[in-house]
Amino acid sequence: MKRIVAVSLVLCLFVTALVGCSKDSSNEVAEDGSIVLTGIILKHPLTKNISEMEWLQEAEKKAGVSIKWEEVSADWDQKKGAMLAGADIPDIIVGPNVITDADFAKFPGLFQDLSELIDEHAPNVKTMFEEKPETAIIATQLDGQILGLPKYQRFWPETATRQFINKEWLDNLGLEMPSNWDELYVVLKAFKEQDANGNGDPSDEIPMDFAPTGTTGFGFFQPTVLLGSTGITISGGGGQGYFVEDGVVKNFLVDDRYKELVQFLNKLWKDGLINSEVFTQDYTSFQSISRGEGSNAKVGYTYGWELTDRLGNELSAQYEAMPQIKVSANSTEEVSWSYDYNELNYGINMVQMSAATNHKEEAMKFINELYDPKVSMQVLFGSLGTNISENEDGTYTVLPPADESMDPGTWKWTSTWADNGPMYIADSLNLELGTDMQSVGEQTEPLRKAFDSIDTVNDVYPGMFVKYSDEDNNTMSLINTDLMNLAMSKYSYWITEGGVESDWDKYVEQLRTMGIDKNIEIMQSYYDEYAKAIQ
Repeated sequence: MKRIVAVSLVLCLFVTALVGCSKDSSNEVAEDGSIVLTGIILKHPLTKNISEMEWLQEAEKKAGVSIKWEEVSADWDQKKGAMLAGADIPDIIVGPNVITDADFAKFPGLFQDLSELIDEHAPNVKTMFEEKPETAIIATQLDGQILGLPKYQRFWPETATRQFINKEWLDNLGLEMPSNWDELYVVLKAFKEQDANGNGDPSDEIPMDFAPTGTTGFGFFQPTVLLGSTGITISGGGGQGYFVEDGVVKNFLVDDRYKELVQFLNKLWKDGLINSEVFTQDYTSFQSISRGEGSNAKVGYTYGWELTDRLGNELSAQYEAMPQIKVSANSTEEVSWSYDYNELNYGINMVQMSAATNHKEEAMKFINELYDPKVSMQVLFGSLGTNISENEDGTYTVLPPADESMDPGTWKWTSTWADNGPMYIADSLNLELGTDMQSVGEQTEPLRKAFDSIDTVNDVYPGMFVKYSDEDNNTMSLINTDLMNLAMSKYSYWITEGGVESDWDKYVEQLRTMGIDKNIEIMQSYYDEYAKAIQ
């Protein structure tokens, strides 16, 4: 037995040098005759164990596979780095861009070219490509390979992030809705000092809170949306800082308007107006603290997806969605916001297959099941019967949470893969949305003026619709890693400790030395090609 194990290890090391030694179980057959595959799913911390998802079991059964899933909710970057470096990947990997185009370029040969399998084994994917040709563009590398499949989920608005303020607190203190940064400061200071929630304790209010900031860039529900006050249109909450202004690619990390925002946030921090745990809390804490204690709200001003999702059913009525605010009362800048439509309705590299799996056809058949519109709506909202009703007239309705105390957004993320899953929500699918999604549209309306000012060609980088060469991908990836290591640590340090004014020039020079201008130059060439093609 020891000799067999030793020989197996030698063979595995030999294969790794070629295409990677997959951590799969494809030589196993389950008792029901299905092929056993391995998989990793990057899921939301709220999401229940996937063994409890009825739709997933049915999809596996229909494809003739049984998948041994590893569920990951944290520390993915560290796990991925070790996994790719060791060429030790499972048969299937699921999650939003968890394996990036830069990873494909850096680790060639690890992932299966799905274009070889789609025609024969993935009719649902073919239909998506035909009905939504842009999904084929998103999926296809410059050399024609398809190494990861996208998603299309259809229903989402222009942005993921809305700003909410406790209107009841404003009324309690006789304050108006703030319309600029100066007025927001005054309101937050009053929230802190004047017992805004009226419970007799003037020290239990948190004037402002926002989502945890990662180490690799900015995301949704963060104050980077206030860059829109200065006229900058970000996407995806800001990402790694790149944006387009009048057809010119820039990066706000070296823009004086970003420095101005950091100075404002530092002012708020010094006066105790931002949650003191904002840079150490996880997402679960971020959500739970905003829901207060019964009818006693704790947070005055914050960012989120939808009122009940962010504040819970009991407290959400106290809050209102706000329009974008100006920098100052005399500012003439046309305000903008985070334009996330593409990121929300499309997704890049949602699922990949190992090139080393011995059962490519079966793995592809399973992936294909995820793109059946009827399955896809369950990927997004949960299983038929519990989360979605199938009506006699062939239509479908998203059901309210089984637990009446739970808001619909939390119910979705608890029940299924939700936005983290591969899917194709066909335009022809007749699905009535839940109350939260209906409310999202209403709560986006205060931002309408900001969206009306956005030129989606000249002021929005096309992101996932651009495919870089392997050389450019590798160059940009290495530079961005260095940029983020410095920029993200400086962001939190400057807000909590100050010093952006004295550090700024040296910091900008450091980012330029690291290659930020090189990345901008590369992105500009691709942007110009894209803009020319669509105009």
